[in-house]
Amino acid sequence: MRPVWLLSGAAMALTSVWAIAQDAPESLLPPGFDNPGPAPAPAPAPAPAPSRASSSGGSPGTTSRPVVQEIPGGSPSSSSGVASEGTAPDAETLAKLPTLEELEKMTPEELEEVLGLKPKFDIPAAARRDTTQIGIIDEREGGFAAASLVGQDASLVRATLAGNRGKLVSRWGHILLRRTLASRLDAPAGLKPADFAALRTALLLRMGEGEAGRAVVQDFDTGNYNSRLTNAAFDAYVATGDFTGICPIMALRVSDRKDPQWEMASAMCSAFRGDGRHSMRTLDRAIQRGTAPAIDLRLAQKYAGAGGAVRRAVTIEWDDVNDMTPWRFALANAVGLDPPGELLKGAAARYSGVTAIAPMVGLERRAAAADHAAGTGVLSSAAMVDLYSQIYAASDVTGKWSDRAETLRDAYVLAEPASRLVAMQTLWNEAGGPHEKFSRQVLTAYAAARLPVDPVLSDSAADVIASMLCAGLDRNALRWGSLSPVGGQAWALLALAAPTRNSPVDDRALDQFFDDDESVELRRSAFLLAGLAGLGRITPNTKQTFSDRLEIDLNRPSQWTRLIDEAAKRKNPVLVSLLATLGMQGDGWEDMTPRYLFHIVSALRRVGLEAEARMIAAEAVARS
Repeated sequence: MRPVWLLSGAAMALTSVWAIAQDAPESLLPPGFDNPGPAPAPAPAPAPAPSRASSSGGSPGTTSRPVVQEIPGGSPSSSSGVASEGTAPDAETLAKLPTLEELEKMTPEELEEVLGLKPKFDIPAAARRDTTQIGIIDEREGGFAAASLVGQDASLVRATLAGNRGKLVSRWGHILLRRTLASRLDAPAGLKPADFAALRTALLLRMGEGEAGRAVVQDFDTGNYNSRLTNAAFDAYVATGDFTGICPIMALRVSDRKDPQWEMASAMCSAFRGDGRHSMRTLDRAIQRGTAPAIDLRLAQKYAGAGGAVRRAVTIEWDDVNDMTPWRFALANAVGLDPPGELLKGAAARYSGVTAIAPMVGLERRAAAADHAAGTGVLSSAAMVDLYSQIYAASDVTGKWSDRAETLRDAYVLAEPASRLVAMQTLWNEAGGPHEKFSRQVLTAYAAARLPVDPVLSDSAADVIASMLCAGLDRNALRWGSLSPVGGQAWALLALAAPTRNSPVDDRALDQFFDDDESVELRRSAFLLAGLAGLGRITPNTKQTFSDRLEIDLNRPSQWTRLIDEAAKRKNPVLVSLLATLGMQGDGWEDMTPRYLFHIVSALRRVGLEAEARMIAAEAVARS
């Protein structure tokens, strides 16, 4: 009897609305419609056309058809899910229909799908975007040409994207790869646009570039998603803690997944649509069944409670939690909780990229994450200065981070250049390790560029130059050439970073550098040789002489070297960038070989990316 009462209630509600509308005293018509002018004379009626007799024997022209509102997305001749007149559904169709009890338990999205009411698109046809040129940086804005990969082998493009783990030894390599993946690009022939967007997004997430990954999937209409892009988009929204941003995907791709995270996200979306009770019941049942770890479900309940009508106190206990997953890390940030430090040991670097730019995270946590994110390439020097400026202005931030913000200010505003340099050195030397020191050099890049060229500062010229090159300030760095003795570290950085060079590097200068090199296995000398050879700044004889001295073969071929050399020969900067960064994977520069560096620098230079080639070569020498 319950469905009857529901229909009766709906009928009464409709009758009440109609009665109220009849009693409304105010006209809703535009001005002039209440008192229309005289109607024009009717046109002569056309002669009636002969009509065929009805098949049922009725009088001609008397048959009619019911007026039925077509379901969105249905064909003009039929409405989805409705049997045609005089046709009874077969037994198999009836067996697939859900029972009343099953219908009552369904979410609105599931009900729409069962009844065939779920639209494919959530935006009108006129506003839908094409699936070409997906990305966020146009060629006019510094991106790459849209057709760069159209004629390339789809399997090679797929392999370079899927095979890159996202952890690169070079900060400038990271910046180049991010620019490539974010460019507005057409998919190569043989690779579906949705799959191409999914591969790019997944790699951006592995790089710690959650914001860029989310922007790429948002450039693709949700109605055009496939299962791969759905998964990549889901991960991008989770990485950025944007759990309400997932909701349009949940509405249109409701049947794509049935895993616990998908179910939790669906429940949270129900709360933000106003169905808080259903959301909490769903999460309560999941806790009872143990479909996901209790900490994940409790965090989901806390998030859902923030947006739903049902208010419930949810206690988050970390005692039995042994690891930190992207899901619980993002949810903890989203609900304003700081995960325990013990759980983040060994995983802080993994989440540094999203933490450093997360607006809901405190400034101190963001600054700690920035000590890693800047070195990897997620944060620019300007972004680092902005972050420390906020710390300096925040009266509630005290302790070491406040002191460091004060020290950074001293590096800019103290009257004596030597005092400003001491402030910079204080920031560098307080770092916890080589990577953190490099991040602090990124922080001080513009302060270093403001230093005058003073012989008093010559002993620190190499560090000052390295700091400027972190932000690509090569012309500022070149001013220090007079304080850079030939054959020294500062000289080597300028020999690589200079935009132009009139003559090849002299053999005697290389001899001096090699003799003074104290790096492990002369790695710094090998990188200098590889960088200069790749930039074409030494003669072939010099290259061969010093290669023999170091017992390395820069020209030894491999499958990867053949591919990147061929891509450079074809003048394809996008493919060269993908292949170059594929060869730059590792935890540090100790994982890079001089042979690979030579081919990377050479290929980048030949396709017009000489600035990136110079910065990568200089970074190799500075950090080795």
